[in-house]
Amino acid sequence: MSEFDKDDMSVEIKKEDKEEKKTEEKKTDSNQEDEYEDVCFICRRPESKTGKMFKLPNHISVCTDCMHKTMDTVSQFDYQGMLNNPYLMNPGNLGMPGQDSKQDPKLGQKNPTENPEDQEREQKQDQLKERFPNISFMNIADLQGDGGIPNRQRVKKKKGDIPPIQIKDIPAPHKIKAQLDEYVIGQEQAKKIISVAVYNHYKRVATGTMNEIEIEKSNMLMIGPTGCGKTYLVKTLARLLDVPLAIADATSLTEAGYIGDDIESVISKLLAAADNDVERAERGIIFIDEIDKIAKKKNTTSRDVSGESVQQGLLRLLEGAEVEVPVGANSKNAMVPLTTVNTRNILFICGGAFPDLEEIIKQRLNKQTSIGFNADLKDKYDKDKSILSKVAVEDIRKFGMIPEFIGRLPVIYTLEGMTRDMLVSILKEPKNAILKQYQKLLELDEVKLEFEEEAMEAIAEKALEKETGARALRSIIEEFMLDIMYEIPKDDNIGRVIITKAYIEGKGGPIIDIRKNAVTLDEISKMKTITSASQ
Repeated sequence: MSEFDKDDMSVEIKKEDKEEKKTEEKKTDSNQEDEYEDVCFICRRPESKTGKMFKLPNHISVCTDCMHKTMDTVSQFDYQGMLNNPYLMNPGNLGMPGQDSKQDPKLGQKNPTENPEDQEREQKQDQLKERFPNISFMNIADLQGDGGIPNRQRVKKKKGDIPPIQIKDIPAPHKIKAQLDEYVIGQEQAKKIISVAVYNHYKRVATGTMNEIEIEKSNMLMIGPTGCGKTYLVKTLARLLDVPLAIADATSLTEAGYIGDDIESVISKLLAAADNDVERAERGIIFIDEIDKIAKKKNTTSRDVSGESVQQGLLRLLEGAEVEVPVGANSKNAMVPLTTVNTRNILFICGGAFPDLEEIIKQRLNKQTSIGFNADLKDKYDKDKSILSKVAVEDIRKFGMIPEFIGRLPVIYTLEGMTRDMLVSILKEPKNAILKQYQKLLELDEVKLEFEEEAMEAIAEKALEKETGARALRSIIEEFMLDIMYEIPKDDNIGRVIITKAYIEGKGGPIIDIRKNAVTLDEISKMKTITSASQ
């Protein structure tokens, strides 16, 4: 075979490869298009509700109802005398190409010094402005841009009945708790309650009814001080169950018509987490954080648009209702498509710190105090760290939550405040513990990081003083690791760093290992490797 034949064959093979790539790209594009359904450009309803649509240029779709209304409106009114306008009936009057421009006296006035074509174009524009002063002609392609409607504002097509959840596929409560133990330290009672509640909820979704007995939702109310792991517990749970999760902040919710997020925005966030798949979103979990911030405002005469009214708006979502929510946005407007989501099988978990709830609990418990030798003292519960575990529904109602709202959250449980032992365990035991993260960072510089047990206890003591829970651990470690992370890359001879209790308390420095022998920070500072840490 000659070289020319080989070249011809290689060219043909390349052409075939290009054609195959083009067909594959077309297939992927068509599959992506089939996954989503068109939305009417005017009323923003999806094709599943409107039926077949009219396809306009640049990926614009209009439903039959809007198209008929538009045509009826145009046919009923004579805008600017357009229907019986002689300039539209006879194109020659507008000076169109190929027509005699002398039919109009203004078009017949030509300036011999200018180009005839430019003069005719200018005269034509002047003629249009005079005859149609209030009409501007627009390009349809300018309405949507080159890409058409983005996928984040398009609703996924319904693929019929999706396969139901099988009871055998739902992990048992003890398995859910065992997985949570790998990431969440302590909170044994809370993990047990949330495992059972989630297991029963998805059994309810899988069965629907049992002998015509409908099982109600087990929405949860989580109470605990800041930094005790409320949000982290829910995030870990959703990741283990592989269900869409939306985390909303109750502080931004207001009554409809006021500045802020509408109550339906929490459903929009869940729909976005499910990639606009309505069927998958209807089996998801919504965690509403800072729920205590929508309590009834006391001693106020102004309208409570972000308190009691938000609680009343959340009632039908917690109970289960069909809600029209915007797709790809937080608020309803004319340019955003709407879809219907049923909240009957969505699990709602509400969490809040409920500050000063301890005082309300103490007031209720101290009502039973008496006078005498064996009487209970009023300060009996002042040093009780587990006072939140004695919470009752009447305490939450007195805090400012309306009875209807509390009644739709049947599972109420509390999380424990952080103790020193729990903080030490959080530092080193979870899979993604804070100390393991810093050890991994220094491993990239070929340096081994170690912490003494006494040093970790000193970190926990400092975190308790801040009274912000486990969040304080990160800020403390960032503070004393700053100098180490800055100075270590300067010297390639450093092989190991040991964090001591004296360094945490500011009375000394860490131990630096120079591959062979261990020296103190003062000796290293003389070699100009670490200077700021000793200060």
